[in-house]
Amino acid sequence: MNPVSCAKDMSPVMRDCVKAEYFERVEMKSDDRRLMWHGMFLFLLGLVAGLLEQRFTNMRMGVAAHLEGVMNGTFLVALGAIWSEIRLAQPAKATAYWGTLYATYGNWLFTTLAAVFGTAASTPIAAAGHRGKPWQESLVGAGFLSVAIVIVASVVLILWGLRARGVEHE
Repeated sequence: MNPVSCAKDMSPVMRDCVKAEYFERVEMKSDDRRLMWHGMFLFLLGLVAGLLEQRFTNMRMGVAAHLEGVMNGTFLVALGAIWSEIRLAQPAKATAYWGTLYATYGNWLFTTLAAVFGTAASTPIAAAGHRGKPWQESLVGAGFLSVAIVIVASVVLILWGLRARGVEHE
């Protein structure tokens, strides 16, 4: 039974409390499901990158783009499965959520761009003798740097929210 409909016989303060908790749980479930949806979509992008790897300027980076999509998609599905266990203040939780989405999609995107452009600056081993134009090298390099910073910050927040004494509700 819906707690909101049961709340009609309660005091106004108690009713507001029950409604807030009910809607917070519904919102958490939708965050869980959204992370899982994005995970499956990113997994699909990784599969598509794998199908197209022969068409990339740098096929090694094409394989890397395939793996980034598949691995980051799996990470988002797993994160969605534990998302309701993360106890953070709402602004920190939103930062972790959006940061993780940016970093996982960004990692796939910048790896795919590196495969298309054949850039080498950020990935000299996988470059296999390829070299992109200076603006392409700069774009991919800045993208990889931003992804690295954001994913580390997001994972630190998530770990903080999974500690034994996390924030219950805020």
